[in-house]
Amino acid sequence: MHTYVKSIVLAASLSISMTSAAKNVETTSPDGRLVVNVAEEGGSLSYVVKYDGSEMLTKSRLGFVSEFGDFSNGLTIDSSIVSKVDNEYSLDRIKTAHVHYVANELKVYLSNKIGRYTVTFSVSNNDVAFRYEVPRQDRGERGCIRMMKESTTFNFSDKTTSFLCPQSDAMIGWKRSKPSYEEEYVLDAPLATKSKFGKGFTFPCLFRVGEQGWVLVSETGVDSRYCASHLSDYTNDGYEIAFAMQEENNGNGTAEPAFALPGVTPWRTITVGKSLAPIVETTAAWNTVRPLYTTDCKYKYGKSTWSWILWQDNSINYDDQVAFVDLAAAMGYSYTLVDCAWDTNIGRDGMKKLADYARTKGVQLFVWYSSSGYWNDIVQSPINIMDRAISRKAEMKWLKEIGAAGIKVDFFAGDKQETLRLYEDILSDANDNDLMVIFHGCTLPRGWERMYPNYVGSEAVLASENLIFEQHFCDVFGTNATLHPFVRNAVGCMEFGGCFMNKYMHRSNAKGNVRRTSDVFELATTILFQNPIQNFALAPNNLTDAPKICMDFLRNVPTTWTETRFIDGYPGKYIVLARKSADKWYVAIANGTDKEISINLANLPFADKQLVECYADSKDGKPTLAEVKYRKNAKMRVTPLSGVVYVEK
Repeated sequence: MHTYVKSIVLAASLSISMTSAAKNVETTSPDGRLVVNVAEEGGSLSYVVKYDGSEMLTKSRLGFVSEFGDFSNGLTIDSSIVSKVDNEYSLDRIKTAHVHYVANELKVYLSNKIGRYTVTFSVSNNDVAFRYEVPRQDRGERGCIRMMKESTTFNFSDKTTSFLCPQSDAMIGWKRSKPSYEEEYVLDAPLATKSKFGKGFTFPCLFRVGEQGWVLVSETGVDSRYCASHLSDYTNDGYEIAFAMQEENNGNGTAEPAFALPGVTPWRTITVGKSLAPIVETTAAWNTVRPLYTTDCKYKYGKSTWSWILWQDNSINYDDQVAFVDLAAAMGYSYTLVDCAWDTNIGRDGMKKLADYARTKGVQLFVWYSSSGYWNDIVQSPINIMDRAISRKAEMKWLKEIGAAGIKVDFFAGDKQETLRLYEDILSDANDNDLMVIFHGCTLPRGWERMYPNYVGSEAVLASENLIFEQHFCDVFGTNATLHPFVRNAVGCMEFGGCFMNKYMHRSNAKGNVRRTSDVFELATTILFQNPIQNFALAPNNLTDAPKICMDFLRNVPTTWTETRFIDGYPGKYIVLARKSADKWYVAIANGTDKEISINLANLPFADKQLVECYADSKDGKPTLAEVKYRKNAKMRVTPLSGVVYVEK
């Protein structure tokens, strides 16, 4: 559970005093480098974000339209105030153990003939978060609101390029189960590049503003009281906040969110930096949210085996699952994931027997479920359990009785408020039964690592299963692996299910799609991809056919970290990333290109001449392990699709 340590909000000495009918107000970050300016012109509201004097976001709109009126036009800034925010909190499953969030908070009070609301900006040294806060309207008589659209935009200069994932059409893909945040990113694209499906782009969205720096746009604090949003295609006004499509979830539920008044929208987040370090290291997803409930259970994070990723549907039988329990025990892992169709292939009595056997090996089960059965055509069972409180609570009680550690819930395919409510209900009911929750076929987590104490990861990425399905995804994996730390994994846990030791994506390890990356590159992904429960793509044969130094590494690598430090890299090309666990640093270097690159080792978190373990690829492609003295002035050549891992002694 996250521990909330301290929260202080004080009137700042730099505060803009309450003003009358102001036209232009602004606040800065504590270090003064990041500036947010809010302006009213002709009754419309806009904002600009500058960093070190350069416009990172150009003039962008603010406002929204409700079912009872338009709050984007005819506006007057009635007053504004700036306060200081000083929060300390802990994280136990993502990026860093302790966060000290210091920011200046600007509240802009607005009104028009329809009513009134507030825009709140929280501005720290590299992060901006803002949201709309709506009081009761019509002298307190109107107590609810339906948001028909948001006028919020994010606008950039023409020299900007983008690193974006297109939002899928609704009700397409496997058994009509999209959108599920599983499309291919387009990298370094010109600003006006249209999305593949014409439906805009999923969060998070990364932008390079010429030589001025980088911007990462996302959102956080999305729970059952709103929908999840995305960005529209680019227009002359920028990218606009877009709600879920009405067609999602087979048309069930409204696309427009609604909430009680007084109420708030989610926080939109903007991370800005001259370099990529603030992007990779950002804690914007958690700075402005709070835990929504407490837990009496001390959840244990760790590593897991997973038969389905290599052995597929046919492995969901009792004997194969015993083999993967035994593999988990041999590796010292805490869990094994039993995937779809266990109810028909193994049965409930068989699952209890399997859980009992696993317990004798020091292993617990994660158990797969479909999210529903009435908004797509999914045939993988169990279905029609998790979407209804009565059946869900009974099922979770049974899971607790057999000693399961958690559940994996799949195939949500929608961002409507109704769907977000289901995520929250599953998490809350699971917590009541001491169960952790992983989501697949799902939306992006938006601050959930801090909001929900039993949440342990989401897919929301073109993940490891695609390496099994198409050779193309093996061919481009180097690009994807060196992209995600800058984008998808920068804002939340990413349940990728990777680190293959098989050379071939098949149970036999003798045929099927071919892995292009080296063994040490795969080891590097265990550091690059962060999720507190890691379902590694290992198989029993790897105990004898994989290099011993790799298997020993995979026995010991952590899944949670106390600090994250970006060293070097470029999205989709290469990355050097350091993460600390307890008092030991792990450094991952991965080259995702088809060319040899030179890495400067000057900024690694080791002392000069310190003895470290170095995992590297030999000239013949075999992994090697050596104890070396780290030299701060050294450089290293890294061959295509290979990696290097340093571990502090």
